Formats: sequence, structure tokens, C-alpha cells
Amino acid sequence: MYSVSKHFLPGSQIDVKPIRDYDVFVGKTMEFKVVKINNEYKNVVVSHKALIEAEIENQKRDIISKLEKGQVLEGTVKNITSYGVFVDLGGVDGLIHITDLSWGRINHPEEIVKLDQQIQVVILEFDDDKKRIALGLKQLTPHPWEALSTEMKIGDKVKGKVVVINDYGAFIEITTGVEGLIHVSEMSWSQHLRSAQEFVKIGQEVEAIVLTLDREERKMSLGMKQLTPDPWNMIMEKYAKGSKHAGTVRNFTNFGVFVELEEGVDGLVHISDLSWSKKIKHPSEFCKVGEKMDVAVLEIDGENRRLSLGHKQLEENPWDVFETVFTIDSIHQGTVMNVNDKGAIIGLPYGVEGFCPARHLAKAEGGSLKAEEKADFKVIEFSKDAKRIVVSHARLHEEIKDEVRKTDKSNKKADADATSKAVKKMKDNTEKTTLGDISALSDLKNKLDNQ
Repeated sequence: MYSVSKHFLPGSQIDVKPIRDYDVFVGKTMEFKVVKINNEYKNVVVSHKALIEAEIENQKRDIISKLEKGQVLEGTVKNITSYGVFVDLGGVDGLIHITDLSWGRINHPEEIVKLDQQIQVVILEFDDDKKRIALGLKQLTPHPWEALSTEMKIGDKVKGKVVVINDYGAFIEITTGVEGLIHVSEMSWSQHLRSAQEFVKIGQEVEAIVLTLDREERKMSLGMKQLTPDPWNMIMEKYAKGSKHAGTVRNFTNFGVFVELEEGVDGLVHISDLSWSKKIKHPSEFCKVGEKMDVAVLEIDGENRRLSLGHKQLEENPWDVFETVFTIDSIHQGTVMNVNDKGAIIGLPYGVEGFCPARHLAKAEGGSLKAEEKADFKVIEFSKDAKRIVVSHARLHEEIKDEVRKTDKSNKKADADATSKAVKKMKDNTEKTTLGDISALSDLKNKLDNQ
């Protein structure tokens, strides 16, 4: 009589491969090997794995000895990771890297295989000990480039799905395993390159034109902008010199503003062409990116795709009027806007700005004008071409002092002249009297001599 006893079978000792569902073994009759006995606790540990390991090791040696590159084997999907799939080849494991699962791009191996799935694989590489075996699945099918239509040529229109986006462009999958690159410069006629994300999204279906095709290198470049007419072909007719348009501020440089009139057509407004009256150090003081701006076309260079635009030219040149208002020696009230070592910017009537040198900021009572102070200023220099007005506050009270000095000097001179005239008159009278007396005495003397 054999007594029936219960023993402990650890999950790791059921099989050589990981077990995901233990319920399938319930009620199943199997052979086991006793691997551990604990008399104290009357505990016996058994293993089914131990019985088959020796057999598997023999199979493994046999399989490894027969492995060759290019050999096609059948295996079972043992484990799936984000970077690839482990396949059991009958006691020997090999790895199919994610890039060797499909000719097309995939995000995760689970898109191609499932656990416990029986698949055929090809041996790509293995190390000297044949402990690391690289397998391939896609290599069992012809490369998609080989199946690409021989009739496809440069200039053809194709459709595809966006599979990868970088700053420099996007890869479009024409068919599984056949991709073409659309560089960002080929997405729009605009010369201001932006990121490809502004034009396409992952998974988006797009149309494009084949620009280059290299079947040997398996490379293709595509273009989207070629599906629409080049706006510069009609630039002379649509944006004639002197014409006025509304555009959008795209970006700044130190020397001006780039304004886009339409997709692919933009021009430069030089900083000197932003305003007739304001002195602008940087375009950001005048406008913001994304704002609308009205402009006039000043020059066209169709060959080099350049437009010279102006904003101030939409209005008459106010300096023609300023020339008659801010004449030399004319006096105007102004406000000190800001002060530096060289002088101050003065806000004058009609929104125009003038410059007052530091020494001309002096007040009559001493000290100098400060920011936000209001005072009268005299125009001492005007240049319409340079759009420059130089003013002086000190000149006003200096001239008053000069007038007072001149008046005092004039009065003193008048008093001196009057005194001089009076003295001269007195001298003349004295001389006449003396001469008369002398003459009378002479006559009397002559009469006496005759007698």
C-alpha cells in the first residue's frame, strides 16, 4: 500500500519557460523529481523543470551546433519588450530587435507579434559561443523598395502618411517600408524656415511631388510646396512698385522688420522706413511679432526674391511741414523725455523729437533741466534730410543777458557821447571869445600907431 502525500511544487519549477497561467496545470498528471526534503517540517519540494532541463540542454547543444547565418527556424514568442522580442528556438533563445520585425516603422513589437505565437525567423548574427543570437522577421519578405513600381519617376505626385517629424523635415511613408523626406524648405514657398511641426502632424495623410529618387540607396525626397503655384512668378503684377498692402510682422532684426504679405512672399521694412518722426533704436519698440502692418512696396528684386517695403511712406513726409514750423531761432515749448551724458531728447509739438546738447539744458537760475520738465526751447539747427532738430534752452536766457549788456553798453555810450559833445561846445565858445578879443585889440593897436 502506498500512502498518498502532498508535496510543494514552486511555480518556477513547473517548466523551463515562464508560466503565466497556473490554472492549466490543475489536475494534470506529471512526473516530478524530489529536489528537497525537510524532515523537521515534514516538507518535500519537487520539480518538473529538473526532469526536462537535462533533455533541453541536450537539445540546446544540438541546435547550437547546427546554427548558421541565414538559416530559417521556427520558434515561439517567449517574451516581448519595448526594444524587441525573445523567441524560444527549442531551448535556445534569440532576440528579434524591433527594427528587424517589420520593414515599416512600428512603435512597439506588440503591433507585430503576440506571446506564445509560433513564428518563422531567420538567423542574422550570433557570437562565438552562440549565446547571443540575433534574429530577423522582416528579412523573410522582400524589401519594399524592390517592389516599388518601376514607373515611379521624378515629378510624380504621391500620397503618404507622416511617420516621423524632426525640426528639419518629416518622413512620409509611401508604402510599408518605403519613405521619403520632405525638408522643411520644401513645405512652403516662404524663405523664413520654420519647424516642420507647423505644417504636418504624425499620422496625417499628405500629398507631395517626387523631387529625387535613388533606388540603389533607397532614398527619396519629396516636396509639398510644388503642389501650389510659386507666388513670385506673379510678383511684378501683384505687388507693383508703389502699391500698398496689409501684411503680418513675422520677425525682427536689428536693422528692420520682416513683413509677410502672403505665404511665400515677405519683404523687409528697414528701421529707417518705420516712422518719419520717431527715432527707433530697435523694431520691437515700434511693433510686435504677429501684428498687422500696412506697407508700401518700395523696390522689387524678383531674381533674388526680395521686396523692400516701407511703412512711413503711407503718409506724406511731415518734415516738409516741420521745415516751415521749426525754423532757425523759432521758439517752442517742449518736454524733456530722457537725459544722458550727451544731452536730452525733447518732445516738441506735432509729435516730433529734438535733441538738446547737455550744455544747452542749463537754467537761468542755475542747474540743468531734468526729465519730464517743461520749458521753452529755441531751434538752433534743422536738417530735413537727417530728420534732426537741435534745440537750446540756455540760449534763451543767455540772449536776454546779452541784450541787457548791450542796452547798458549802449546807454553808457550815449551818455559818454552827450558829455563829449557838451565839452566840445564849451571849448568852441571859449575859442571864439578869445579870438574876438585878440582881433579887437589888434585894431585898436593899429589905430594908435597911425595917430
